[in-house]
Amino acid sequence: MTDTSDTTPQHAALLSDWEMKAVTRAKLEAELFTLNKATLLNALTLAGVTRVVVSFDGYGDSGQIENIEAQAVDDPVTMPVAAIELAEAVWDQAEPKRSFVSIAEAVESLAYDVLGRTHCGWENNDGAYGDVTFDVAEETITLDYNERYTASENYTHTF
Repeated sequence: MTDTSDTTPQHAALLSDWEMKAVTRAKLEAELFTLNKATLLNALTLAGVTRVVVSFDGYGDSGQIENIEAQAVDDPVTMPVAAIELAEAVWDQAEPKRSFVSIAEAVESLAYDVLGRTHCGWENNDGAYGDVTFDVAEETITLDYNERYTASENYTHTF
């Protein structure tokens, strides 16, 4: 039997503190995502934009947004130039960091947020591609995600 009485309580207390901070941050991030989404969709509504489609592509440990297209009904329109306030969780802080960004930057930020929440590492190895669609009327953000992978099948036959 190994005696861990000198180190176990300290490590458990540190881990517990870290876990509590992680839970607090995750909760704040979820609240801020809802707030940021509502703020962005409201700004798009006021600008007459009905839909925004963000195309992304990533592989080989690199990923990026390829295109952002704003639409009014079915017609392409220019992205509005107004600025909105977004809030971001900061580790071990109760209050979020607030900043004013353009609507285009907000769209990009929320698109990356959606990817990170659902498919962390989407840009690694064979990567992934797809679209993030902001449907203003439905008040939804939809991720259409396609993951790439390399498959290998091996057969060994001895006769």
